[in-house]
Amino acid sequence: MKKWSTKMLVEAGIMIALSIVLSRIKIYEAPQGGSVTAGSMIPIILFAMRWGVGPGVVAGATFGVLKLMLGGWVFSPIQAILEYPIAFGVLGLAGIFSNSNKNTNDMNYFQIVLSVFLAIGARFICHLLAGVIFFSEYAGAKNPWFYSAGYQLSYLVPEFIISAIILSLIWKPLSKISK
Repeated sequence: MKKWSTKMLVEAGIMIALSIVLSRIKIYEAPQGGSVTAGSMIPIILFAMRWGVGPGVVAGATFGVLKLMLGGWVFSPIQAILEYPIAFGVLGLAGIFSNSNKNTNDMNYFQIVLSVFLAIGARFICHLLAGVIFFSEYAGAKNPWFYSAGYQLSYLVPEFIISAIILSLIWKPLSKISK
C-alpha cells in the first residue's frame, strides 16, 4: 500500500466529511434502515478510484464508523461491525482499476460503472448477510434470503444508478487533478 501523503489524508478527510453531509440528504428511507441519499457513496468511491483499494477501504471504513457514531442502528456488536465499517469499507474496492503508479484518467466509462458496481455490490453482500443473520424475523413466512435481498436492493439499486451516472459525468474533469 502506498504511503499516505498529506494530500491523500486531506482529500480523504474532505471526502469522508462530504459523504457524511450527503448521507443526511435522504430521498427515500427504508423502514428498518438503509436509504437512497444524494449520492453519499460517491466521494468515497471517487477517493478509491483516485488512490486505490487500500486507501479507499480505510476511508470507507472511517465513514462507516462515523455513520455508526452519528446514529447507526445497532442490534449487536457483530452486526454493527458488519453493517458499518465493513459494509462501507468495501466501497474501497472501487479502486480496483486504479493504478497509483500511473495517471488514472484513462479509465473508460465501462471501468467507472464496473468500479461502482463492484463497490456497491460488495456493500450489498454485507447488508444481505446481516439481514439474514440478524433480522430474519422481519421476513415472516418469506425466505429470509429473498426478503433480505429485496430489501437491500430497494435502496442500493437507486444508489448505484445515482452513483454510476454522476461518477461517469465527473470522472474525466476530476481525474485531471494531480495526486
